[in-house]
Amino acid sequence: MASLTSSLQALKLSSSPFTHGSTPLSSLPKPTLFPIHRRSGLVPAIRAMKTMQGRVVCATSDKTVAVEVVRLAPHPKYKRRVRKKKKYQAHDPDNQFKVGDVVRLEKSRPISKTKSFVALPLPKRNDLGIPMESQQT
Repeated sequence: MASLTSSLQALKLSSSPFTHGSTPLSSLPKPTLFPIHRRSGLVPAIRAMKTMQGRVVCATSDKTVAVEVVRLAPHPKYKRRVRKKKKYQAHDPDNQFKVGDVVRLEKSRPISKTKSFVALPLPKRNDLGIPMESQQT
């Protein structure tokens, strides 16, 4: 028994603030896992998906169009890219869009419970960069 107590005294640590709970944990500084990066006022925050492109599928409501946006996403199990569709309600102040029109959706302040996008017309595209026959006069 005496050898046990002598071995315990040999193992006794020097005075530490943590022995017997003498220092409360709330007074210790909190560890940080990752360095905190502060953004300067000059660099704007990156906001993803401010604009999208889709096709008008419903234009019966006044000043509102339903736009279907199609995107490609990998299948969770098979990893093949599949089409994902989602419908958004967009604000059309002049009722200028009809069913089938391709529009650009731009994020804005919430206009109603379901509308937080504004529908804008897309400029006509000419993929070849040369004027088409119908445009030549």
